[in-house]
Amino acid sequence: MLRTAEISAGLTGPLKGDGSHALHFHSKLEFTVDCFVCERTGRTTVFERGAERALCSGSRSGLQRHYTAGRIAAFDTTSGADRLALRALVDFWWAPFDDIRDHRPSAAPTSHPWVRLHLGYYCREAKESGTNSIQTNLVRPYEVRCAHCESLLATDATTPSIRLLT
Repeated sequence: MLRTAEISAGLTGPLKGDGSHALHFHSKLEFTVDCFVCERTGRTTVFERGAERALCSGSRSGLQRHYTAGRIAAFDTTSGADRLALRALVDFWWAPFDDIRDHRPSAAPTSHPWVRLHLGYYCREAKESGTNSIQTNLVRPYEVRCAHCESLLATDATTPSIRLLT
């Protein structure tokens, strides 16, 4: 059956102005899904906006990385002088199964939902772009810093939320 999860996140800080690094969310995210293709629970699955399918990390024994039914259905960002927010809707196909290694039943969403959201920016001082990410299992507050000049880009004070819609 088709399931939809809503993923929301927000960053705060001085996002506009002279020292701005044009911080933004990348259109790729990683999300844990119980995969009916390799019949493993808690698989890290890569979703990319515009892609017609997602990429499952596979199993450590047996089937390696493989495509699975999933896509980003919506990807909206909102930015202001001191806030950057993301709301994404992720569609994925789910069917019941028992994990082939651990014999645990699958769940939608997985029993331990996790997400990693990728960030991009441009350092005017170094004249180079950079990347960072936030994820649900970071210690909060988490400071997003420029890898080139060490400037504080934003603060991640709240864990990204994951909510199953259907």
